[in-house]
Amino acid sequence: MTEDKTAIRNAATVIIVRDRATTPRVLMGQRGSNAVFMPNKFVFPGGAVDAGDADIQLAQMINEPCFSRLVEMSDPALRHSICVAAIRELYEETGQILGVKGQWKGTVPEDWQAFSQVGFLPDASGMQYVFRAITPPGRPRRFDARFFFVDADLLQSDLDDFSAASEELSHLQWISLDQVRQYDLPFITEIVLAEIAARVNDNTPPASVPFFKNDDEDNTFLRLRGYNMPS
Repeated sequence: MTEDKTAIRNAATVIIVRDRATTPRVLMGQRGSNAVFMPNKFVFPGGAVDAGDADIQLAQMINEPCFSRLVEMSDPALRHSICVAAIRELYEETGQILGVKGQWKGTVPEDWQAFSQVGFLPDASGMQYVFRAITPPGRPRRFDARFFFVDADLLQSDLDDFSAASEELSHLQWISLDQVRQYDLPFITEIVLAEIAARVNDNTPPASVPFFKNDDEDNTFLRLRGYNMPS
């Protein structure tokens, strides 16, 4: 059976911000010209959830209220995998480590061997869930993407060293929020950047999470609050 290329895949995107008190900058890279999804666009690191993400040990899970909001209008079983995918994709695409010192239990999967060899476990406790969007119908790839905000001070790596990055994103760089709209950005990225700029000096999770629910039935803008959601 062939894979349905337009099936909606769960995905995670990471927005790393540094120098928040002075000249805030976000980490972005450019997708290749031959990429099926968003060619040539400057994007945040991120990608689809892998089946193996559910089995990866987290040092700590994402905190409330983000923990509850991740299950609103979503499968609760995905919550762990989405957080793992965010940290994995960040490392794969940029070489940046979001984790804490610790020892892995059992056999380390191939995708995580380099991460583990420098002595870190993935840690989701510093992530803030700030946005969710489903790719509209008619696109060659469709994702249900959760966006996570992370302060660069939480990274356990040299912020300017991308030598461990894969080749999926080129021109990796820290771009000032004042200049980022000069780059070729996807529409949804521009919307997310407005959310980030509005709260760059706020260390608390947002009061609610914007959700652009573009499905085959309608296009709806919702707010995810997550209160009193089941664990």
